[in-house]
Amino acid sequence: MKKNTVTTVWKKDMVFESDNPNGHKIQIDASEENGGTDNGLSPKALMLSSLAGCSGLDVVSLLKKMRVEIDNFTIEITGELTEEHPKYYHAVKVDYHFYGHELDEKKVEKAVTLSVNKYCGVMEMFRKFATIETNIHYHNV
Repeated sequence: MKKNTVTTVWKKDMVFESDNPNGHKIQIDASEENGGTDNGLSPKALMLSSLAGCSGLDVVSLLKKMRVEIDNFTIEITGELTEEHPKYYHAVKVDYHFYGHELDEKKVEKAVTLSVNKYCGVMEMFRKFATIETNIHYHNV
């Protein structure tokens, strides 16, 4: 069974530095209204970024295997927090935006569906506590 370990170190005030298993580092901070300096990613926003990154890596890899050409690809995720503490995302909307000339919509949809339903482990973790809505948007340029 594979395990991942990260180390997160308090730097000062509300700033932390966290690594990942291959050594890359990110800075985590709170907003000014929450006592931070707003010079890093917030923990909850980082969760949404993790979801986008996980699914995005799947989709790009699958499209490459399918030999689908795209000019650009963005993922916009909106998470809705609960009102009461502990606040967590109870609803998440994932919008996939594909840009290109004569996009193969059938293959793009297949790649997104495979990521959402089979490959993205972060998506599966989110399903444990949130409802997830996904949408695909095509921008033929």
